[in-house]
Amino acid sequence: VARLRNWRHSASRISTDDPTLRAAVDRAVDDLGALRIFDPAHTDRTVVAAGAPWFMTLFGRDSLLTSWMSLLVDHDLALGVLQELADTQGEREDPRSDEQPGKILHEVRFDRLSARLLGGHGRYYGSIDATPLFVMLAAELTRWVGADDRIRSLLPAVDRAIEWIDRFGDRDGDGFIEYLRGDPAGLEHQGWKDSWDGIRHADGAVAAPPIALCEAQGYVYGALLARADLARSFGESAETRRTFLERADHFKAHFNDAFWSDRRGAYIVGLDAEKRPIESNASNIGHLLWTGIVPEARRRAVADLLVAPSMFSGWGLRTLASDAAGYNPLSYHCGSVWPHDTAIAVAGLAAACLDDAASVLAGGLLDASTHSGGRLPELFAGFARDDVGAPVPYPASCSPQAWSAAAPLLLVRAMLGLQPDAVAGRLLLRPRLAPGIDRLHVTGLPIGDATVDIRVEGADATVDVVGGSLDVNVR
Repeated sequence: VARLRNWRHSASRISTDDPTLRAAVDRAVDDLGALRIFDPAHTDRTVVAAGAPWFMTLFGRDSLLTSWMSLLVDHDLALGVLQELADTQGEREDPRSDEQPGKILHEVRFDRLSARLLGGHGRYYGSIDATPLFVMLAAELTRWVGADDRIRSLLPAVDRAIEWIDRFGDRDGDGFIEYLRGDPAGLEHQGWKDSWDGIRHADGAVAAPPIALCEAQGYVYGALLARADLARSFGESAETRRTFLERADHFKAHFNDAFWSDRRGAYIVGLDAEKRPIESNASNIGHLLWTGIVPEARRRAVADLLVAPSMFSGWGLRTLASDAAGYNPLSYHCGSVWPHDTAIAVAGLAAACLDDAASVLAGGLLDASTHSGGRLPELFAGFARDDVGAPVPYPASCSPQAWSAAAPLLLVRAMLGLQPDAVAGRLLLRPRLAPGIDRLHVTGLPIGDATVDIRVEGADATVDVVGGSLDVNVR
């Protein structure tokens, strides 16, 4: 109880005139506080569990994304997650657990049944995306806190992660990372849609691994940019930074050549085992905008697809379009709505200045939260809002679930257009409040050595900086 009280007291405070957003944010802070877990070997280290009651343990992808989404209210979660994942980073090749040198784990399990299902070990590494996300989060945390020595100590782990991308992630030398489980007991699909049928072709057939997922490539692009940013932040040579920037530029061009379909005017979900394009319309493409790998000329096409009636249920973004073969509104990953997935798409749309589409998705997600006391569930069914008067719950989903709990915080950041750079002493704001929200305040927000209070009232924004120096730019 004392820990939860201290968490609430230390978190940045978000207030608004909109009761729906206020309830969602308050619930987010409480749920994230309850999902924190503590390493007895490192009493100052806090991480976030994936969800209750089924996943009260450290997950690589889930914890990385959750702590990223939560940076608006807390920085310790991100640091603790990075430290814990660095300590458990892969050291050897073990096909049973999918461990490889430099790889970031998928999950930690201690019970015998789960260990047997996940390669026979307490640590399972079957994730294609946790490793580049680890690099991305290290750079993002630095933008909030500055060139902290605790992050500097993580740079060897960051470089091992980059080495894994180059050596093991790209299995066949085509320039893209793809997954293939090392043991039949492991996960067949190893992106965030990791159910057995989570990745489908346009005709409904389940795609066969090894699969190069589009969003995983976006994370690789983000990781290369992140490594360049870390070189700048920690005083490495200009040549090191330039090398990673050039790699990122080359990778972006290579990706857009291979993953864009001129015939459809859209990105493919991925490449299957035979390098055939997986052409179903799915929510994976929303993550591409978030990473910045989409060139400006293609951003509107992505936005239009995300808010089309087949993709947007009225409550959120369907994992698979309703007009796709294989769509099932009650499927775990082939038609359901996951709040974190929608929130990441909103963040990407806002970053691309596609405010109309961002507001549509954000508004639907916030409306959905009113049907569950402000708490966004892990997922809900993909039935259309016009057909069903409330989001249909998904059986046996976690409540609370970490990245769903953090989703409202990412929506707030997207509305603020908040981009900190503590190393350079800069703060960029581009406030665009969703319809129906006239006031949004964030107070006690730490950025580097400064504490920031942000007040957005309609079209006006004011920023007060205390205890440090920041060059604030409001657009």
